[in-house]
Amino acid sequence: MIKGIHRLLECTLVVLMLILVVSVLWQVLSRYLLGTPAFWTEELARFALVWVGLLGAAYAVAHGQHLALDILPARAAPKMQAFYKQGSRIAVAIFATAVMMVGGSRLVAITWQLDQVSAALGLPMALVYAAVPLSGCLIVLFVFQDTPAGDMPASEVNHG
Repeated sequence: MIKGIHRLLECTLVVLMLILVVSVLWQVLSRYLLGTPAFWTEELARFALVWVGLLGAAYAVAHGQHLALDILPARAAPKMQAFYKQGSRIAVAIFATAVMMVGGSRLVAITWQLDQVSAALGLPMALVYAAVPLSGCLIVLFVFQDTPAGDMPASEVNHG
């Protein structure tokens, strides 16, 4: 199941990056070649960037590549390195749960209740903000897996 989630996340990130690139490219082409910039491309690119950034953070956690300070663990004894690694995992999980899952879910609920929509596309802002709790869930799921996806054989990651 985890392998399937990894694969779905990878595919989602590829599609979002494609949307982001095509949107920005169309914005530039329509502005300079056609003389009338498309009004919706900036908003679409911004929303895609939000989703790429947040889901990309979950992807980084899944591959053991999230941002971390390793000055102390690198100089510590092996037993202490394991302690630091577990402490880091717990801190990431607490942050992802409290801020991203709980706080993000509240944000989504409030914007859904207020029926906020984006200016250009008319999308419910709750859908844009849904990236926060979704990414938090994925981070919590990935942070405690024993083997980062980057350490799995490619056949296991890509053919879940």
